[in-house]
Amino acid sequence: MAITLMLLGLLALILINVPIGVALAIVGATGTYLSYGASSLPNVALTMYDGATSFPLLAIPLFVLAGAIMNASSIARRLIDLASAMVGFIRGGLALVTIGSSIFFAEISGSAVAGVAALGSVLIPAMRKKGYSREFSAAISSSAASLAIILPPSIPMILYAVMAQESVVKMFIAGVFPGLLGALGLAFMAYFLARRNNYPVEERFRVSRLVEAFKNAFWALTIPVIILGGIFGGFVTATEGAGLAVVAALLISGLIYRELNLRVLYKACLEGGIQTAVVMLLVASSALVGDYFTEAQLPQQLAAGIESITTNTYAVLALLNVFFLILGMFLHSAAAIILVVPIVMPLIHAVGIDPVHFGLIVTLNLAIGQQTPPVASVLITSCSIAKADVWRTSRVNLWFIGVLFALLMINTYVPSIALALVHLVYGY
Repeated sequence: MAITLMLLGLLALILINVPIGVALAIVGATGTYLSYGASSLPNVALTMYDGATSFPLLAIPLFVLAGAIMNASSIARRLIDLASAMVGFIRGGLALVTIGSSIFFAEISGSAVAGVAALGSVLIPAMRKKGYSREFSAAISSSAASLAIILPPSIPMILYAVMAQESVVKMFIAGVFPGLLGALGLAFMAYFLARRNNYPVEERFRVSRLVEAFKNAFWALTIPVIILGGIFGGFVTATEGAGLAVVAALLISGLIYRELNLRVLYKACLEGGIQTAVVMLLVASSALVGDYFTEAQLPQQLAAGIESITTNTYAVLALLNVFFLILGMFLHSAAAIILVVPIVMPLIHAVGIDPVHFGLIVTLNLAIGQQTPPVASVLITSCSIAKADVWRTSRVNLWFIGVLFALLMINTYVPSIALALVHLVYGY
């Protein structure tokens, strides 16, 4: 009964626009007080502190800061120029440039919102000048940015790994093939729509332009090489790799490109601090709620309830897909992972689902959720840049959401796609 009241209270607070992190803290503290009395309240602060001080979580503010530094410099523009030189000669080339640039940026920042903010502000106006519709420009920018949720170093994957007590590096490795497959699917869909709408070709392919763009972007391209090479090579942990990303961004932006001054650095630190504070408040407050749910044995009750209906792995995955698809429409990806993953993990272990495979399923569901109103944080950011109506853009975006959904189904029921590289590296 107490848990039901807590969930209803959480829903009520969210509906009156109380920030989710604050709502979780209120509900958790209230539940603790009602169940265990006033003497338990000092443990509220300790539980929240412990929940937010996990070593892998340090990667989040560091990756956010690295992305903010790159947003403040010309790194995004250089990556766009390189992608344009590579695929701009194809019909609808700017749409493909958007996808290519999003891959590059995803490998550095790990944030879909940061990606669409940095790249969309340049590419959406460029597409509009070439005759692309507002809705198409916003849709492809939004869907391409969500590749950052799947490709390493994805911040949602870091959160999932911490909540599920799984390896961050394994999650990063599992996201490589599905992320590239998703990019390829989005590219084919963009090309199809470009031909149907007769969108233009940018310019013919020139080796000289490609070489020049590569030279200009060379140092920017070393950042993902440093991050992923260090992590996958076993030289650094994911958290240490995030630290390397910040150092590389500072050195490349400041010493090589000479675009970083104190004013720009202050703005980047402020932006990174705000984004980090939002996520870490969610982490801390969800630790409080999660601790209460664990003591009340809610995860075990949920697992037993679903097992009483079915123990078939595919049926359980189907139920969880529906659940996370709906959840993603109403919660930010970080909030959904932090609130729900600890509750469902006993079920995952009980029916024999690989936690790394399930982590990829969760992040793919939430990538789709970022494209579906009413929350749709990435889509709304993209529409804001394009000055496009969210609902009209959503109709165009259905084509790209269809690609992401197909990717979800393939990875749900053909787990070898996600796990093949993990098995190769770890030998199991």
